Amino acid sequence: MAEQAIESLQARRLDERARAVVFTEARSHNAWCEAPVSDATLEELVQLLGCGPTSMNCHPARFVFLRTAVAKDLLLPALSPANVEKTRAAPVTVIVGYDLSFWKELPKLFPHRDVRSYYEGREQFTHDTAFRNSSLQGAYLMIAARMLGLDVGAMSGFDAAKVDAAFFDGTTVRSNFICNLGYGDPKGLWERLPRPKVADVCRFL
Repeated sequence: MAEQAIESLQARRLDERARAVVFTEARSHNAWCEAPVSDATLEELVQLLGCGPTSMNCHPARFVFLRTAVAKDLLLPALSPANVEKTRAAPVTVIVGYDLSFWKELPKLFPHRDVRSYYEGREQFTHDTAFRNSSLQGAYLMIAARMLGLDVGAMSGFDAAKVDAAFFDGTTVRSNFICNLGYGDPKGLWERLPRPKVADVCRFL
């Protein structure tokens, strides 16, 4: 029975093609084709990434999808110079933010017990939880985008204070990172960079 159970678990492994799409052959894109990304695809993307786990199902990430030149113009002054043109050319740019008031939604998202007291009045703990879990959700966004046939190009080169002022003024949302989405032009790819060896980054105890 144990061998059958192990075989059943191993059968869930994704094949090489699936792993290539998400990781082994996927690239961070800097140039983009002009093909648009539909609203339906973006909605499917958000629904899919929402299945990823977060601490106590807190879901602190907030997403702003910029699709028009007018919307992009609000963002471009906050970007590092190297990120401006590729963001202007991308069909969609998403600001991944985190809501410091996420815990107010926990009675709905985590109905097992009232855990709001864990966060109320604990600013550092609330910030750390929101930032950590929104980072996870941003990673889920990139993986989900690749699963839906999109390419991604994440960026951390921006002035967070300017982004927050332009898009989150008067709210409890803060920016985490930015990611371009669309159908990448392989002509803009750099040579694939090396990854660390397992032995350099891991200990097995």
